[in-house]
Amino acid sequence: MGFPRRIISIQKSPIPFVAIKFVGIVDKSYVAQCYNLVMEGAKNSKIDSPLYRHINDFLEYCELAKNQSRNTIAAYYRYLHKFLKFALSEGVDDPKKIDLVTVKRYRLYLNRIADDDGRQLKLITQNYHLIALRAFLKYLIKQDIKTLSPEKIELPKNPERQVEFLDREELERLFDATKSEKDETTRLRDYAILETLFSTGLRVSEAASLRRDSINLERREFTVRGKGSKLRLVFLSPEAADAIKKYLAKRKDNNKAIFVGHSVIGQSVEKQIESQSSKKNVDDRKISGLTPRSIQRVIKKYCRIAGIVKKVTPHTLRHSFATDLLQNGADIRSVQTLLGHSSITTTQIYTHITNQGLRDIHKKFHNKK
Repeated sequence: MGFPRRIISIQKSPIPFVAIKFVGIVDKSYVAQCYNLVMEGAKNSKIDSPLYRHINDFLEYCELAKNQSRNTIAAYYRYLHKFLKFALSEGVDDPKKIDLVTVKRYRLYLNRIADDDGRQLKLITQNYHLIALRAFLKYLIKQDIKTLSPEKIELPKNPERQVEFLDREELERLFDATKSEKDETTRLRDYAILETLFSTGLRVSEAASLRRDSINLERREFTVRGKGSKLRLVFLSPEAADAIKKYLAKRKDNNKAIFVGHSVIGQSVEKQIESQSSKKNVDDRKISGLTPRSIQRVIKKYCRIAGIVKKVTPHTLRHSFATDLLQNGADIRSVQTLLGHSSITTTQIYTHITNQGLRDIHKKFHNKK
């Protein structure tokens, strides 16, 4: 089986798993390949230990009983593979041997390991490993298998996230940068992508999966299936709806996807910029739906043209959407719903940068004589 391009390395291990290093944005075909790799590795293993068998059972339970996404199963696989590798090295080959000492040594291991460049795991990544372990232990308890109680594993508090967003002036520069694209269809598409992301706060995977028949451009609203297969209502601004209409009117294909490939998407940013000086025949282009990675490249291209030095990703426009709403007086619960956050805690990362009331108080009362 051919491995996805964005898997950096695959290392054979003495235990029945494959260690995979992931980078970049994950698209559906990529996840499918990783998921198949996970399941094939599990089935073809010759190692037989109680701990390994229970981990495989847990992954199948996540797939069948809990109907969790392939992304989630692939993540559990990666994190539990690391725990299994550590546990076997410590002589822990059975769930009943997992105790607080094992967990403590595992946390030290996570805190000290580093990649080839000497970079250690971030605290939030270490917590992801522990969350996966707790989910596995919870499953074992539910199956009446003796092991450590998951409640005994406490997670360290993560430092506050620094949210990167674009202000109004930067957004205008980003949108204006699309005018530099010589090909009209590509220009209309890219402008529609930017307007849609900022208007809706969609995740990039959600934007890439949009279909023509899923959006009501007259009412400027549609339903999207987000994380955990949860449905939420999404609204388009008049500008975004108009941009999509103009782009679709220019299209000559019957592809059901809203955003499709037209020219050099997938090449380097340098080649994309160079391509603006040459116009290709529409008939020679391969029409296909854009992947999340392709949308990321579109944004990177225009940020470079606009001279925006921040590291901007599709998620930056999602942050900008939420920040814009809060700065203009929207309540945080409404923003939570629009973003599709299951917890208000996730949405609260924006409050410290959008509290206009605190700014006004400081301006009114500070350094007055």
